[in-house]
Amino acid sequence: MVFSSPLFLALFLPTLLAAYAAAGNRFRNAVLLAASLLFYAWGEPKAVFLMLALVLADWLSGLAIGRAMAAGRGRAADVALAAGVAASLGALALFKYGSFASQNLRLLGIPAPDPGLALPIGISFYVFQCVSYLVDVRRGAVPAERSFSAFALYVSLFPQLVAGPIVRYETVRGALDDRPFRADDVACGLARFGRGLAKKVLLADTLGSVADAAFAPDLSTVPQAMAWAGLVCYALQIFLDFSGYSDMAIGLGRVFGFRFPENFDHPYCSTSVREFWRRWHMTLSSWFRDYLYIPLGGSRRGAWRTARNLWIVFALCGLWHGASWCFVAWGLWHGLGLVAGRFLSRGGKAAPARLSAPAALAGNLGTWLFVLVGWIPFKAGTDGRSLAYAARYLRLLVAGNPAVSLSSSRLWADSATAGAAVAFAFALLVSYPGPAARLLPREGSRAFWAVSFVLFAVAYLFAMTSSYSPFLYFRF
Repeated sequence: MVFSSPLFLALFLPTLLAAYAAAGNRFRNAVLLAASLLFYAWGEPKAVFLMLALVLADWLSGLAIGRAMAAGRGRAADVALAAGVAASLGALALFKYGSFASQNLRLLGIPAPDPGLALPIGISFYVFQCVSYLVDVRRGAVPAERSFSAFALYVSLFPQLVAGPIVRYETVRGALDDRPFRADDVACGLARFGRGLAKKVLLADTLGSVADAAFAPDLSTVPQAMAWAGLVCYALQIFLDFSGYSDMAIGLGRVFGFRFPENFDHPYCSTSVREFWRRWHMTLSSWFRDYLYIPLGGSRRGAWRTARNLWIVFALCGLWHGASWCFVAWGLWHGLGLVAGRFLSRGGKAAPARLSAPAALAGNLGTWLFVLVGWIPFKAGTDGRSLAYAARYLRLLVAGNPAVSLSSSRLWADSATAGAAVAFAFALLVSYPGPAARLLPREGSRAFWAVSFVLFAVAYLFAMTSSYSPFLYFRF
């Protein structure tokens, strides 16, 4: 079940809202937990048992860590932490990377059986939430959650379960025990949900048709201009698709009294790769910063150690997105960009707070180009293709395709419709904070509610009549 499906929009969400409103404070957690498990089990009936097993294991580990710390037994707390983290990351490794590891071992001549396990939806997200909880309990940042049902709700909360944002326990700890159910939160939350739905079904899916046509299996039929257009459309598609999902998750969280962290902040307005990662998938980048980069030493031990740490973090960040060398290449590419940026900025010092207009424009265009190149292996990996395909696509962008011209390509005529051109224009506008703010009036004003209602209604009708289109990050 996905947020943009008729089943969710016409049945699941209205029914849940009615049940939640009628339940009263005492039973609302139970209603939301049951709904979250049903939401997940609808598409993953067997995987829900894996998730519940990990929830139980990590809840028990958290309690063991808390008891050991209270008794002053640091080593016992470390053992409990290691056991919980090993259980969570072990499950992630087995289900997500088992077949990938087996294939690569066989290429090296090492016989290794393929477990052949299906990837449970959302496991990359909820495992990271469990790990952050256990580490935070060990650090003393949060107390161990004594209620199993409250911890299960934290992990399985359906708005953010399958594709984030990655919500830390400390963010929702108070709301798990007591939260209001207010009309203004419902209204603002549904307005945010509607904006995310519009991003997904009106813009991202429209641009996706152009991107899919350009990334054809046979690149000999794709003209150079179409390859560039498709790549830019894919960059906008994945931003709008994922930030649209985050908007919907944040909006639904607010409906039910939770305040989830923001996940995107107009990343394509960045003037450096470093700034891009402060704005793109912010809950993931902050997770890697706090639970891997800083423990590795961060930037405290010299330039070369910093470069090593960045490469490790982004290689694993790429691998987190998928069991494919294409994703590893994407991560290493961004690691290279961050390392190069630090060396070029005089020992890693931050850039000036305000750049001149020419410098900002040059930085933004350079960042766009760098990020676009990175999306080539990412898209190839998402489509189940190889690094060799990504290399051919990059060659097409640079050298062109003399065998086919833009004017004679049926591919271009079939995909570059007026609707795609309009979606492209709006996508560029919402990618920059200034135009985006002008498109949507100030929250709470009459114009805001009018625009929100129209967006929700149009996107709702479009989603109810369009074909099934899963979110891109459901695959990761």
